[in-house]
Amino acid sequence: MIKVIKPGIQLTIQDLGRVGFRHLGVSRSGSLDAYAHIIANRLVNNHDNDAVLELTVGLCELQFECDTVIALHGADLNAKLDAQAVYPGWSYPVKAKQTLKFDTGRGGSRAYIAVKGGIECPEVMGSKSTDLGAAIGGFNGRALQSDDIIKITPYTQPWLCNKGALTPPKRKVIRLHQGPHHELLTPECINAFCTTSFTINPNSNRMGVRLDHNNSQIMQHSLSLHSLAVAPGSVQLPPDGNPIVLLNDAQTTGGYPLIGHVIEADLHQFAQFRTADSITFEFVTLEQATAAKSKLDAHLSQLKLSLNRYWAN
Repeated sequence: MIKVIKPGIQLTIQDLGRVGFRHLGVSRSGSLDAYAHIIANRLVNNHDNDAVLELTVGLCELQFECDTVIALHGADLNAKLDAQAVYPGWSYPVKAKQTLKFDTGRGGSRAYIAVKGGIECPEVMGSKSTDLGAAIGGFNGRALQSDDIIKITPYTQPWLCNKGALTPPKRKVIRLHQGPHHELLTPECINAFCTTSFTINPNSNRMGVRLDHNNSQIMQHSLSLHSLAVAPGSVQLPPDGNPIVLLNDAQTTGGYPLIGHVIEADLHQFAQFRTADSITFEFVTLEQATAAKSKLDAHLSQLKLSLNRYWAN
């Protein structure tokens, strides 16, 4: 078991999400940085979809009540296992009564903590992910709090793995497809969107990232549209001209114009942006998006092959 001493800003249980229920109004949820989630799990020889802990910003403290093995990935939040520094991209054996602490960190926003064997909790609609809006999944449908007990399976075998994993590079230029309402917006609006440097608004969360900029007057509009389906990665443009990039806990329909949709290879980047970070956008073709996804998948495949050879020995 793991006891939560301090949960930090937000600590939730997540797997890769709740798939196949959007037509019922159920959000996908799941780890915002799916690649960090998968890498952390692979470092402890878990299944990719095994539940992990998603920690936002840091200031968290966990006490282990049994022996296990952990791996970290995603944000570097200055983690320490007792007095020992531990780093993203590596696995570490843990003894009962050891404490894992996180500070505010050197880079990134969300860290992922994989535990050998995964986090134990009931599945809801085929997923263990916490949906905070619907209050389902994870730990009674809510973020973890002090004194909560997280169930895990003890692991007492020797752990000698010295294999690590690099973090995919952080991008400041986010690639996206044109949205269905692209042609309804003025050329001036589209040009401003493509040439503006946006900053991350502090009111961003797991539902979406709000973007601030200096060209909001040019991007303002008065379009009135029927609601349509949206998904993680959809970029909405409200009348005030400040875009919103929808993430995993977002609603399933929306009435704002969709100026674009972030490509799958770049969407995980939004899990790691911090308040006041700056980004720009560029539109790409389907072929370019597919190539970017293939490149990222190749990185994961290479890691899996390397680790599988290690486990086989």
